[in-house]
Amino acid sequence: MPDPQMETRRGTPARSASVELVQQVAERIAHSVGQVIIGKRNEIRLTVLGLLCQGHILIEDIPGVGKTMMARALARSIGCTFSRIQFTPDMLPTDVTGVSIFNPKTSEFEYRPGPIMAQIVLADEINRATPKTQAALLEAMEEKQVTVDGISYMLQEPFLLLATQNPIEYEGTFPLPEAQLDRFMLRIHLGYPGAAEEKAILTTQQFDHPIQNTFQVVSAAELIAAQRAVRDVYAAEEIKDYIVALVNASRRHPDVYLGSSPRGSLALFRCAQARAAMAGRDYVIPDDVKALAEVTLAHRVIVGATARVKDITSRTIIQEIVASTPVPGASAR
Repeated sequence: MPDPQMETRRGTPARSASVELVQQVAERIAHSVGQVIIGKRNEIRLTVLGLLCQGHILIEDIPGVGKTMMARALARSIGCTFSRIQFTPDMLPTDVTGVSIFNPKTSEFEYRPGPIMAQIVLADEINRATPKTQAALLEAMEEKQVTVDGISYMLQEPFLLLATQNPIEYEGTFPLPEAQLDRFMLRIHLGYPGAAEEKAILTTQQFDHPIQNTFQVVSAAELIAAQRAVRDVYAAEEIKDYIVALVNASRRHPDVYLGSSPRGSLALFRCAQARAAMAGRDYVIPDDVKALAEVTLAHRVIVGATARVKDITSRTIIQEIVASTPVPGASAR
């Protein structure tokens, strides 16, 4: 098996300038957010990875672990506009997208933008809104635009939607439909901090909150350039076959009612490219795919009723698929 570290792509060095850009941007953002969210390095890097892939992120966890603060720290670190939408059962779609209001002076309708028009949007407790209001996000997440009264308004780049939901409290909630879950590139869990990390949180917040000392570390132009550079990362045909094999296995698994969509394949492919670039490589290796299979595919898999009775979850199914699917060998490019 040839050593991929020694391989080159079309005669260029394995570590290209575009990969260095991605790595530098990612490290600066992750370090900045890490000053606010203590002890969650892997989760922070996953969030940055999603940002580099231009994908949206669902943070599913209990209250008080820093979901909102992570979104605020991320927005401050890249100097982007930030808005927070607190979803409630009485919220209307126009509360998200905005509304056209008649101006008697001009005798015309004027568009008043909603909170979705920001660059970093936090959809807090998204599952508390009705399905009609949740559907107001679908166009923004996929087409990067909103349509009000037949007129479409483009969202400003970079655009990232961070949604949170509480997996414990189900009273008064509306589960996200499969079509919306599928539009989230990643689903991550923050979890409780360790004892030493929780003590550090007490110390850092004794006088003021670290978010007050968080400043812009990269420009929007640098971030957009890094997002484009991610797509230049090389993936061999065997890597693509491996991704497709994992996704197909999720559709054939006996405990699965509905497997991952092709959007899941693309999400895993794009995230693997970003992970490789963040590691300083301009090529994807199988470990990139294996490391990201659960966070990119598990929320797209619907477990069958019989399996749910046995406490089988989509996460364990994806872990089983990754463990049983043959890993391809490296090949010369």
